[in-house]
Amino acid sequence: MPATVFLVGKGELWKYFLDSRLRGNDTSLDCGLRGNDTLALPARGEASCFIRLTSSFSGYCTMTTGSGRICGIYVPHMVPLTDRGEINERELRLYIDWLIDRGVHGLYPNGSTSEFTRFTPQERRRIIEIVVDQTAGRVPVLAGAAEANVRETLAACEYYHKLGARAVAIVSPFYYRLSPDNVYAYFREIAEHTPIDVTLYNIPMFASPIDVPTVRRLAEECPRIVGIKDSSGDLAQMMRMIEAVRPIRPDFSFLTGWDAVLMPMLVIGCDGGINATAGVVPELTRKLYELTLAGRLDEARTLQYKLRKVFDLLLYSADFPEGVRVGLAIRGFQMGAGRQPLSDKHQQALAQLHQALWELLSQEGYPCAAPGACGLEARAGFDPEEVARLAEQIAAALKARGLP
Repeated sequence: MPATVFLVGKGELWKYFLDSRLRGNDTSLDCGLRGNDTLALPARGEASCFIRLTSSFSGYCTMTTGSGRICGIYVPHMVPLTDRGEINERELRLYIDWLIDRGVHGLYPNGSTSEFTRFTPQERRRIIEIVVDQTAGRVPVLAGAAEANVRETLAACEYYHKLGARAVAIVSPFYYRLSPDNVYAYFREIAEHTPIDVTLYNIPMFASPIDVPTVRRLAEECPRIVGIKDSSGDLAQMMRMIEAVRPIRPDFSFLTGWDAVLMPMLVIGCDGGINATAGVVPELTRKLYELTLAGRLDEARTLQYKLRKVFDLLLYSADFPEGVRVGLAIRGFQMGAGRQPLSDKHQQALAQLHQALWELLSQEGYPCAAPGACGLEARAGFDPEEVARLAEQIAAALKARGLP
């Protein structure tokens, strides 16, 4: 997998060089990248990236490789559905391109926002197939691989490894509440047999909690476990995890799944976030990440308050993740109705959310579909050939009826 160096700044010319672990020697290279340009380089194992500038530094660099630390903003994206409730592959592919074009650092299909429990195992595999294929190596894919038992989870790990996913994310056992020692035993069994790197997924409101001693023990004993997504939103708990694990595993990634504290989590040492809001406003989450890493904390703080408003609307105005579906419709995507039946009262709440969220995003300058419109004008990337084909079909139908 190529290593990707993301350079962000105010337009300076950049020089960079890669250490010997990446290139096999200490060759220095000159490059004229500007702004948000991206350069793909061949990777060899873990790699470091260093920056030399021709003028004063005002940006930052992040790097991902086939085996390097997982970092940046990953999107736990929803899956569009057709009118019949099936996976809308064409819309999903458009959505993936839209997210990548807006600078997200990775994709995370089959997570909570993706409603993984509402798809069959075969559908979950098909979702990863589509995402990996459409992504085509442009950003890493962190594939949700949680199944009902260890055997099926390992089968998913093997399949996603063959597809080319960067790693898998596995939630702690759900429905049956397990003790910490059995949470450890569950992940240890997976780590000993998986062919692909694993990130733990701690979401205590839905699954057995993964406590700090368990995270440290797994990090120390299991090289295949390379990170954790923590959706508790507990800042102090994240600090305890980082303090316990980073000294023994500097390569271990800490990712927050609680958007309302993305900036403070980055400040205390998190490597990035897996954030539902990034699926609706990827421009905002990416910019917040960039500003925080660049040390421009006053600007980042302003964006964090804006992100919190979006997060609150998406999370607290409707049953999760229906708010995200509304947000994506506002951004111009045909998401279809979810598989969970909704009451009339909840449908009314979603209509109110649509209005409130549309007003908020419009005020912030994000392109939005007109209320009640299909929304194609709000997104770039719809297929002109498809539009032309539909126009031809309409013209043929009119001609068959003897209309001009």
